[in-house]
Amino acid sequence: MESDKPKRPRKQNTCAVKAYARAVVSGKIVAGKLVKLACKRHLDDLKHGKERGLLWDVDAANHAIAFFSHLRHSTGEWANQAFDLLPWQAFVIGSLYGWKRASDGLRRFRTAYVEVARKNGKSVMLAGTALYALVADGELGSHVYAAATTRDQARIIFGEAERMVDASPPLRARITRTVNNLAVIPTSSWFRPLSADATKMDGLNVHFAAVDEVHEHPNPEIIQKLNTATGARREPLIFEITTAGYNRQSVCFQHHEFSVKVLEKSVPVEAADSWFAYIATIDEGDDWTNPAVWIKANPSLGVTVKVEDLRRQVDEAREMPAQQNAIRRLRLNEWTEQVTRWIDMGVWSDGDEQINEDELVGRPCYGGLDLARVNDLSSLALVFPPEQPSEKVKVIWRHWCPEEDILRRARRDRAPYPSWRNQGYLIATEGNTTDFKFIEAEILALAAKFNILEIAYDRTFAGELVRNLQDEGVTMVEFGQGFISMGPAAAEFMRLLIGRTLQHGGNPIATWCASNVTVRRDPAGNEKPDKERSTEKIDAIVAAVMAVGRLQTAEGGSVYEERGLLMV
Repeated sequence: MESDKPKRPRKQNTCAVKAYARAVVSGKIVAGKLVKLACKRHLDDLKHGKERGLLWDVDAANHAIAFFSHLRHSTGEWANQAFDLLPWQAFVIGSLYGWKRASDGLRRFRTAYVEVARKNGKSVMLAGTALYALVADGELGSHVYAAATTRDQARIIFGEAERMVDASPPLRARITRTVNNLAVIPTSSWFRPLSADATKMDGLNVHFAAVDEVHEHPNPEIIQKLNTATGARREPLIFEITTAGYNRQSVCFQHHEFSVKVLEKSVPVEAADSWFAYIATIDEGDDWTNPAVWIKANPSLGVTVKVEDLRRQVDEAREMPAQQNAIRRLRLNEWTEQVTRWIDMGVWSDGDEQINEDELVGRPCYGGLDLARVNDLSSLALVFPPEQPSEKVKVIWRHWCPEEDILRRARRDRAPYPSWRNQGYLIATEGNTTDFKFIEAEILALAAKFNILEIAYDRTFAGELVRNLQDEGVTMVEFGQGFISMGPAAAEFMRLLIGRTLQHGGNPIATWCASNVTVRRDPAGNEKPDKERSTEKIDAIVAAVMAVGRLQTAEGGSVYEERGLLMV
């Protein structure tokens, strides 16, 4: 692995995608957690994809992979040599073009998010894929674009494609080259670099968009414009490729987080099935200075990524702390300011045994109510203490949101609100604002069914609803959202979760919220869920934490009851 001598990749076999996936999952190829999940997803879909209408077309995968052997590298030590994809690149390309929908034979994936460290051959792979979309994808009038934050940045991918065309006699014979345009005249197809001015993107009809270095995009406008410009196409593809960034408010971080959820299977399949994700990074807890972990972020290590060059940069960063963030982000693909998610979704999944609510009728419970400001998600969690030593703490849920504009919210949050509504997990109330009267009636109906001892609430948005419930005999307890109240409750919630003594029933909205939660820590290390820093909705978990907090107070068994919050 540490030799300076370049190693030419071997020709891919007829099952390069499956071979790579198996090698990663078995440990033959060293990879990080998220790459392992991407490979496991492929292998699982080979076994069970037919059940939800997926089809694996190995010939289509091989066709796309083989196309690259007709291309030539244009710069550096590989100049004029055939572009034989490395195993990880073949996995990406083969997956994108091999997976199809059985219903119509069209491609499954419509968005691809690929995140790897620098120097791993991202840009040349993206340029080659754009050329495939231009000349070999079977699309008449194929409009292909290279998009970036500036026209010059977009020309990096486009320029690489131009040089590939110049180096390939078959492509030169087929493609007409003019200024900022590669055209296939018989099919009315073209490939162009796209101006960063999003106001000039109206009217595009995108078949394929190559979006380079997504972390540099200051806002989501360009990518949103590209997505809306694919509506008239049969099987469009937005191919995003990037190195890790640092801005957690960016569209890149949003797509990174969504990709992680896709790989962890914490979003419903209908929201995930058209999204391809491949994220190569070192794992949490890895020593970034250890050469053994570098390959996790650099799947091209020893080929395009030179071990000694990477070693030199890491050694320098170790001695010069000011360089550490840049090296860890660019060469080890770490989000240097990434907020750590609070809940391990593997731990969360251990509590997804189904709950029969009829068996809980009449039993005492504690509630947590997190209400929306105006027109968003509201959640109620009812927490039932165990009646037998072997029983877990059980949580049941109710979620509400306004019916009007539910599709817009689904697109905004990348969450299947309509499906949740149709399946009965989400109650859509009439109108375009939160219907507190409806929620009030629902809570009273639940109070008649279960022995609700208390309901904790955040006073900010409660108002008249709380007064009306109190008038009806429901005990409502104001629950502060600072560390004094939320800190002990959050710690108890996490203790139950880690101890596998919390049963949440696999509610999909609660699962989605759980995957979104990040926490704020005070100087003493106390934690509480943080709505502002979490990238998506966390209302269901906030409600559950408040309910657990009231259960904790009633039972009086928390360590916080003995020593209080840690103070500095």
